[in-house]
Amino acid sequence: MKLGVAIVAVSGLVWATTACSSGPTETETAAQQFADALTQRNAQAAAALTSDPAAASAAITQLFDGLAPQDATFTVASTDSDKGTFTLAADWTLGAAPTTAATSAGPAPTTAPTTTPSPQPPEKWNYTTTGGGQVVADGGKIPWDAQLLAPGLTADTTLRYTTLSGGSPKVLADNGSPLMAEQTVTLVNVDPAKTPDPAATAGALAPLLTPVAPTVTAASLQSDITGAQGKTVTTITLRDADVAPIAERLAAVPGVTLVKQTRLLTVDKATSSPALDGLRELWQQGQDASAGWAVQLVHADGSADKVVGRDGTAAPDIASTLDPAVQTAAQAAIATLPQQAAVVAIRPSTGALLAVAQNDPANAQGPIALTGLYPPGSTFKTVTTSAALQQGSVTPDTVLPCPGTANIEGRTIPNDDKFDLGAVPLHTAFARSCNTTMGQLAVAMPPTALHDAALQFGLGVDYVTPGLTTVTGSVPAADTPAERVESAIGQGQVTASPFGMAMVAASIARGSTPLPMLVAGKPGVANATPTPAPAVVTEQLRTMMRETVTAGTATQLADIPDLRGKTGTAEFGDNTSAHGWFVGVDGDVAFAVFVAGANSSAPAVDAAGRFLRPIQPVLPR
Repeated sequence: MKLGVAIVAVSGLVWATTACSSGPTETETAAQQFADALTQRNAQAAAALTSDPAAASAAITQLFDGLAPQDATFTVASTDSDKGTFTLAADWTLGAAPTTAATSAGPAPTTAPTTTPSPQPPEKWNYTTTGGGQVVADGGKIPWDAQLLAPGLTADTTLRYTTLSGGSPKVLADNGSPLMAEQTVTLVNVDPAKTPDPAATAGALAPLLTPVAPTVTAASLQSDITGAQGKTVTTITLRDADVAPIAERLAAVPGVTLVKQTRLLTVDKATSSPALDGLRELWQQGQDASAGWAVQLVHADGSADKVVGRDGTAAPDIASTLDPAVQTAAQAAIATLPQQAAVVAIRPSTGALLAVAQNDPANAQGPIALTGLYPPGSTFKTVTTSAALQQGSVTPDTVLPCPGTANIEGRTIPNDDKFDLGAVPLHTAFARSCNTTMGQLAVAMPPTALHDAALQFGLGVDYVTPGLTTVTGSVPAADTPAERVESAIGQGQVTASPFGMAMVAASIARGSTPLPMLVAGKPGVANATPTPAPAVVTEQLRTMMRETVTAGTATQLADIPDLRGKTGTAEFGDNTSAHGWFVGVDGDVAFAVFVAGANSSAPAVDAAGRFLRPIQPVLPR
């Protein structure tokens, strides 16, 4: 944007020149040196050319600090040696340069990180100023005037660049209710330099903060203060409702200051999900893209006038697919488990993420619900059974042996507690989770059979989804019969995330793999689109999953009408511990429940019951 402002030169004596010289005049030399020093952001060198180096250095330093430009170029537009004046042309490029956003903690994502844009394209601010006039006797210094730097600048004013929001959009739940909104928070800061007795300050703060944040103690606060190495530390960030009753008492504690900020927060304080991080990033990107900007002239009293800029526009609300009732139920189902636990729920008909929940132990490890990779254990028998049925060598009614243990390709495969069913139909072996049956089925499969069948259910497919960083899992080709035996029961090199197993359940329910979606109308893009499993096979799987609930390993959930599922226990590490899984379909909800180190599927099955029973009246069917 061109701002054609010229500062009229102070009248005075002509700069001394040598009439017969063919080189640059003193005016031209001084002007060029001044312009070059400003372009190089060398405040000291530029200031040394003026009649008041101290004032000039302070003003130039503040100018660049306040505008924080990507680039700034000063050129000499013209000189008048007779009058001793010169005109500078300033060309500023303002606004933050684009940066690559960091991904959340956890396993390396398979999707590329997003780029957070700067507020619109870089802003341009161009203007001219005129300086010069009477020469100071000692060396021909440029008479100092703050308006040499920018139009309207004085000794008592400063300039700053700022972004202008066009409004504060909300993040909405799937029912249109606000899920997140920008709110005021208060940072409770402690300055160690103003805290003569850290123990006393911690002791005074703890009883005020513990009712709001039970994990905050006098010991943890004292550790934070002493560990800050003299720097101000934020002990906690409080919402308005939490800080209001204790604000005066907090402010009275030695060394404590209360600082207000605005942040995008969940409307319901209890709502927590790793999916919210992606929604916050999208919200910020919308704010950045719609933001305006201004260069402001700031007066000594703090008031400011806009010199140049553009108003922001209102960014649209973000319509998420998260269902508050389903999310709340998922959180509550795993909240009290001592192990890391996660629940992911997807609507098979659309791919909409209804809930992504983790408990506190899981949150400490990062977004394991979306990117954590673990052996899926017997939940992978959905894939193994699909592969066997597609080969045509068995049907659900084919009678197969289910011994308590079996030596298959040199690997001793036991059933859970070595139960022995004798010879049973495949559907019974599936419902009762016979490892020995599944291992024997896999021996005769081609090396890529399980890999290909997994892809049909979205496991091993990568998705680039707005607001989500996800990993589904990995099912490598099993070149040897022994490797296929391990893979068949969800062990060996097979891994899956809770999100990945929820996608498997959604694919079985739908008959094809849906594209995951966190923002309404913006489904993910898959890096592969395998042909779905035959419809007859997925229907047979749904029937067997129903039998798992009515007469198999998940009968404790038999009271939930039409629930279909598959339990899973997966050894890890030195095989002395095991993760617990349950994946299922209830109406138009497919889900996976994961409990790390549970040593059986029972905690995951119980959590599934706590998740599903409260929301039966509102579950999409």
